[in-house]
Order: sequence, then C-alpha cells, then structure tokens
Amino acid sequence: MQHPFRSVAAYLHDGTGAFGAGVVSEIFGYDRSARGLPRFDFAACTDRPGPVRTDGGLRIVVEHGLDRLAAADLVLITSWEHFEVEPSPEALAAIRAAHERGATIAAHCTGTYVLAATGLLDGLRATTHWRWADRLAARFPDVKLVPEVLYVDEGRIVTGAGAAAGVDMCLYLLRREYGAAVANGIARDMVVPPHRDGGQAQYVAAPVPADCDDERLAEVLGWAREHLHLPLTVEILAGRALMSQRSFARRFAAATGSTPHAWVLSQRLHRAEELLETAALSIEEVARQVGFGTAATLREQFVKRRGVPPRDYRKAFAS
Repeated sequence: MQHPFRSVAAYLHDGTGAFGAGVVSEIFGYDRSARGLPRFDFAACTDRPGPVRTDGGLRIVVEHGLDRLAAADLVLITSWEHFEVEPSPEALAAIRAAHERGATIAAHCTGTYVLAATGLLDGLRATTHWRWADRLAARFPDVKLVPEVLYVDEGRIVTGAGAAAGVDMCLYLLRREYGAAVANGIARDMVVPPHRDGGQAQYVAAPVPADCDDERLAEVLGWAREHLHLPLTVEILAGRALMSQRSFARRFAAATGSTPHAWVLSQRLHRAEELLETAALSIEEVARQVGFGTAATLREQFVKRRGVPPRDYRKAFAS
C-alpha cells in the first residue's frame, strides 16, 4: 500500500481543544494494522515537551518538541483557544519548514488561525469554525475565507471547520491519499459517517421542522443508497417519503444541509470509488451499478469531482 503519511505530527499547545486532540489521536494514533488498515507513526508535539492544558482543563503530557513536527509528512494543527496570543515564532518556523520539505499541513477549527499566522494561507481559500470566521478574516485579510463549508482542499494545505468537522477533514485526507476503502474502514471503527462533502454546510441555519418525520426520511435515504442504479429524481424520492416534491426538497435541505440532487450525486461517486477499489468490474458495469448509465458519464463526473478519470483512480487505489 502507498503510504504518503508515514509520519504524522499533531501540534498541541496550551489551551488546545481536547476534542480536536482526541480526534487526530483516534484517527492517526490508533493501530488498526491487524485489520489491514495503515499504521501511522503518530506523535503529539508542542513547543516545549511536558504537560499541556486543554480547553476543558485536562492536562496531556506531550513528549515531543518541534523537531518532530518539522520532520513529519502530515502536520495537524488543532484548535487555538486564545486569539489574542500569537503562536510562537519557533512553532510557525517548524510548520513552514515541514511545508517547504513537502509535508501536507492541515488545520481545523481555530487551528486555522495558527496556519494563517505562518503566511502559508495567503492568497488561498480556507475555512474555520463559523463562529470565529469574521474574527479570522479581519486578522488575516489575505486569506480567502470560505466560512460556510466543512473543509477546503488547496493541495498540500487543507483546512477544516470546527468541532466534528475535524473528523470530516481527517477522513477526507485519508480518502484522498489512500482511497475510499481505508477511509471507510476507519470511519466504521469510529462509528461515524464515512464521508461528508467539503461543500456541505457547516450547520443548518433553520431547525428541522417539528412535524418532519426523521425516520421516514432516513428510510428513504437508506433505500436510495441500495438502489443507486435507478433514476433517483426528487419526484421518486418524495413519492417514497409520501410528501410533495416541494415539501420533500425543503425538509431534505433542513435535515441534511444539501439538495437531493447533490446528495444522490455524492452517494453515486462514493459507491463508484468503492467498486473501483474492491470489485473486478468493468468501468461500464461500475457506471451502470451506481446509476451513471455509461462509462462516459461516470468519467465526466469523476474527473469533475475527483480530478482523475476512473481508470487512474483504480490504478492508484485498487486492492
């Protein structure tokens, strides 16, 4: 198996988010090699090794300093509690050194503040927790802030939104570098959804209507995942939910933050990835099974959404 992230370092600091530290440790620090999943050389790092206080008052003993961070293949920057406190020059230099050496740098929640302070985000798109987006934009006007999405991919710079979006960002990185099977395997271990598109809204502005039948909607989505080969129009989905098309589209957006069309397209692409990785099927048969109909349509959507044609994806990630 290709191993682009052999060495992974998480940068923790005084006031770091306990949740974010737990997320990166669970995903990259837990050994799942016995189940055929990659094992990462994971380390938590800080400016000076020793106890680090989290935002919830817990203390974590961090054994590694910034030298370990500068040598990593993947650097993860967790949330930053104090906006008024500048990251240390040594930490910023270590992050820049890792990037110059070819490492991928990923920050989520207010960790984007630290990444922006390095200057590596100047002129690039980025996201952060929606609550702190305006403050970060004012502090770093050269960053093209996209506050409404879950994560933003700028190649070797990736940023994620707040709290649970750190899970989405990390699983996205695994999907991007190792393929859907690895990301899905780790997601199953964590009992979380295997993938949420980066363009999905961080939060739903309006609450789910009180009279919305969640179980009914869940049943329709489950049925759609099992029948991707069928035409899955709003008319068909709304009919199974026993709703009008207008009501279904409105309630779907309220519950998921997405449109039915975008959700179906996302599910088809995810399933196509899995089949390309694990099944000895022709490209034409993969296209048929996931509802794209023809290999040409699958290729068009795959190149547009994933950046590579299906055959190249299979070559890179097939088991």
